[in-house]
Formats: sequence, C-alpha cells, structure tokens
Amino acid sequence: MSAVSLTPTGPFSLAAAIRFLEGFTPASHTQAADGILRLAFPADDAVSVVAATVRQEVGADGATGTVQAEFTVYPDTPPRTQALTAGHAAGPAAPAQIARILSLDTDGTAFPTLAADPVVAGLLADYPGLRPVCFHSPYEAAAWALIGHRIRMTQAAGIKAGIARRHGPRMDIAGQTLYAFPTPAALRTITHVPGLTGLKIQRLHALAEAALAGHLDAARLRALPADQALAELRALPGIGPFSAELVLIRGAGHPDVFPGHEPRLHRAIATAYGLGTAATDVTRLAEIADRWKPYRSWVALLLRARAQGMAGRPACPASSRR
Repeated sequence: MSAVSLTPTGPFSLAAAIRFLEGFTPASHTQAADGILRLAFPADDAVSVVAATVRQEVGADGATGTVQAEFTVYPDTPPRTQALTAGHAAGPAAPAQIARILSLDTDGTAFPTLAADPVVAGLLADYPGLRPVCFHSPYEAAAWALIGHRIRMTQAAGIKAGIARRHGPRMDIAGQTLYAFPTPAALRTITHVPGLTGLKIQRLHALAEAALAGHLDAARLRALPADQALAELRALPGIGPFSAELVLIRGAGHPDVFPGHEPRLHRAIATAYGLGTAATDVTRLAEIADRWKPYRSWVALLLRARAQGMAGRPACPASSRR
C-alpha cells in the first residue's frame, strides 16, 4: 500500500464530496458513514485497477485540511470475481488520478472571489467546500453515457453496477467490498449484458479500443482547446454533444467549460438569475457563465446540485475523523 498527502488550494471538503456522491445516481454510493471515501476504479493506464481510501483532517475549530489517500494498484488479472490481494508498486499516476477525481488537481484559491456574483455567493454558502466529484476517468464517464442512453438513470446505474460485479475485480477496502468497473481490456471481451442492446455493447467495445489507444487520456483532453476535445469525443460511436461535455467536464475533470447542451442546467441558470423563459437562449446563458471563469464547470455543478435538491451543509458540525 502507498500513501499520498494532497493539500487543497482553496476550499475543499471531503465530507461535502461524500454527501454529493450519496445523491449522485451514477455513483451508486452506499458506503459507511465514517468519513472515509472508498474508491475502486480502473487506472488511467487502462490495464490496472486501484483501491483507495481517502480521509481529510479536520481541526478542532472545524477547519478542513490535508487530504490523506492510501491506495494500492493491482494488475487486472482473472479471476475478476475474487478479491485482489497482490498489488504492485505505484508510480505517480494513481495519486494524480485520485486528485483529479476530487478536483484537487485544480488551484481553487480564487474560487471564493466569484462570490461577487450574488448567485454564486449563495451557492458557495449552501455548498461550502464542494468541488466537482468526477467519474474515475473519461473512459468510465463515456461508458456511463453509453449505458444510460435513452433509459432511466436508476436503471443505467443498476446495469453499470452489474457489469462491475460480474466482470470487474472485487476489492476489500477498509472493511467493505467494492467492485471496480472493468478495465478496457476486460470490457472489450464482454458479449452479453442484461439490459443492454447489442448496439450498446458494440459501442462499449469501440470505447474500450479508444481507451486502449490513448484517445481518452484525461491530461491530453484537457490540454486541447475545449472545442477540439469535444469534437474528438463526438467522433466516438454513440457519443453526442451532451455526452461529450459530460466526458470532458466530469470525466477528464476540466474545470472551465460551459455545458452548452444540458437543458436542466440551463433552466437552473435561468431560475437562479431570474431570466424567466430565457432558458433556451444558450448564448445569453453562456455570457452569464463567463462571469464564472476559470471555474465555469464548478459553478455549473453547484447549480445542478441545488436544482436536484442535493444536500449541502451538514446537519451538524463535522467531527474530527482519522
């Protein structure tokens, strides 16, 4: 097992991240209420899997501090339904991926200055320390988009969790059993999934090939101009404009993209800014979002959380947990 300390730049609350996951259907988050975030996921290298526990130090005054992550990287070798027990030495990739999942790879020092906008000020007050909690990778975000196309989110979450249980590695993490989503190499061997059409399975195979070829590398996608990255993602079979934005923002963790194809967000912006029926005027909404630079993705996340009724502040002050 390896360990890394991640020091947030700007406000960050792991407790807020966990509360967000509890209300985020794709995460299927039902872990113990002990202040520990347990993660099991395919690594960015497309051939390994990672088991991790994440904790955050909390001072006596309630101030949050350093994030501590302990993790083990495993080769993805069968039998995948048995618990993995033999890890191997970890390089810098796993800590970077954990940081990206929690949006700790972005300097959030200037985020509170957006409170000059009264709408953002209200969001920051309602959701203190909440940053986007991303999919484990662009690969897994794209898989979710393909699985969930034209079906209910709860149904899609069940199918995705079933794929992990049947075809992903089982991991025992801090007293709980989690199943990681299959690596790309494993995904491309799956020929039948209850609830998925043959076309969706073909598209998942194409996604696996793209991931193995490096086309879904998070750092590369974020380094590209956003329009170019979105165009590349839309070239994947089954990935349309909405899904491409999901993959770039919530898969690659891009902090500053305005989602131009998300009607629910657009309605939330129109409501928050008192724009009435302007929810369909994407140009006007994008101009408002320009005030949020360089954190447009972050503010959009907070607006969605409010619109969906996700819990913000805890009912009582967080206690210190290690």
